[in-house]
Amino acid sequence: MRFISFEENGRDGLAVETASGELRGLTEDSADWPGDLDDLVRSGGFAAAAETLAAGREIDRDRIALTLPFRRADKVLCVGLNYVDHATESNMEPPPFPTVFVRFNSNLVPHGVGLVRPAASDQFDYEGELVAVIGRAGRAISKEDALDHVAGYTIFNDGSIRDFQLRISQWTIGKNFDNTGALGPVFVTADELPAGGEGLRLTTRLNGEVMQDATTDDLIFSVADLVSHLSVGMTLRPGDLIVTGTPSGVGAARDPKVFMKPGDVCEVEVEKIGLLRNTVVAA
Repeated sequence: MRFISFEENGRDGLAVETASGELRGLTEDSADWPGDLDDLVRSGGFAAAAETLAAGREIDRDRIALTLPFRRADKVLCVGLNYVDHATESNMEPPPFPTVFVRFNSNLVPHGVGLVRPAASDQFDYEGELVAVIGRAGRAISKEDALDHVAGYTIFNDGSIRDFQLRISQWTIGKNFDNTGALGPVFVTADELPAGGEGLRLTTRLNGEVMQDATTDDLIFSVADLVSHLSVGMTLRPGDLIVTGTPSGVGAARDPKVFMKPGDVCEVEVEKIGLLRNTVVAA
């Protein structure tokens, strides 16, 4: 199942995408409204919701604004240095345990909305990533059981303010400037993809030029590894987002360096999921 969240005439909406690419769905004022994705990931009611939405009206893509698929995540857990080539280009050793930092829903934007290069820095970098969405709560989850806790997948652009990120050993400030990360637009349930999202090609383009090109087979810690490791001391809850890491090719590692500037268009595409596109704007 492929879900897209949107807004139409000031009302939240949810649609399913058909095999032909058509959207069918409902807005929140409908008597049959099944709830948004934050509701559904907590109830596990994706199949029933998809059936209800498919019986709804056709949604005109030109008359809606896409919105964040998840807006009420308890945790947005991001994993750094999770591709060997990216660790190498960053002059860091591949970690023996996932390198984790946090982001917050409040500084994320959806597909089509401007990523803001802040006035405080011109070192605004891109990072295309696969996101695993938790659908079942758990703590101290074994690797063998880990994928049973994943509801599905979406796409992330972990826009990073490099000079602030690398000024100190803790990366949180440089990863959480307002409106610097993007999420969405499609949420795909796990049954639609290879187990653990393995073998999916991930491509990041800046103004049409390919900057990152890898597959999720290159992850140091797989989705199952991450769910197991991250749940050692914390309860993962439905709606939590695990942002799995970015491959090599980031702008800060290039010679000369390539940072995003106002007017640039950044696209992150993950095979079998979709395309996340944002234009960069000035603060």
